[in-house]
Amino acid sequence: MPEHTGLKFTMPAMRILENEHRYLSFLMEEWHELVLWYEQEPLALEEARTRLHKLRQAILEFVEPLKKHTGKEETHFFPMLGNYIGFEQGPLAGIQEEHREIEGYIGHFLHHSEGNIDQMPLEAIRSAVQDAGEAFEVLTVHFVKEETVIFPMGETQLSAKDKERLSEQLNTLIT
Repeated sequence: MPEHTGLKFTMPAMRILENEHRYLSFLMEEWHELVLWYEQEPLALEEARTRLHKLRQAILEFVEPLKKHTGKEETHFFPMLGNYIGFEQGPLAGIQEEHREIEGYIGHFLHHSEGNIDQMPLEAIRSAVQDAGEAFEVLTVHFVKEETVIFPMGETQLSAKDKERLSEQLNTLIT
């Protein structure tokens, strides 16, 4: 494997998921820049509203590929890996809980930023943006956990037949 790709995994299914992480991280960085702007003091209300429109749009564009990625993990990879390592406790249970936590933060942001943004007070904007920031933080750590714990388990635990089947199942686009 050439070094310049930056990919860690050799199993095609894990490489698919890892590549999806790279793409999702790229999208996240774009909207996280907007989140970081809100940490400045003092904030101009009109600029905060303008940037909230942009942040909301960027997160809406992020949600669909994220849902497709997590759907692939939840539908195909986790059930297959769980047959080898168990479901009830351990890393799979924690990772799946993080999926719900991420979904909650993003859902909360989208709920609190819908409606007429041009009428939102600064504190409501800050509160909504804080949820986007929390989603970014959890996602960042979550991807690291998957890539350092769950994906290596997939490479070492799954049978050759299951690896091949999983690769076929995951070989779909998230964009």
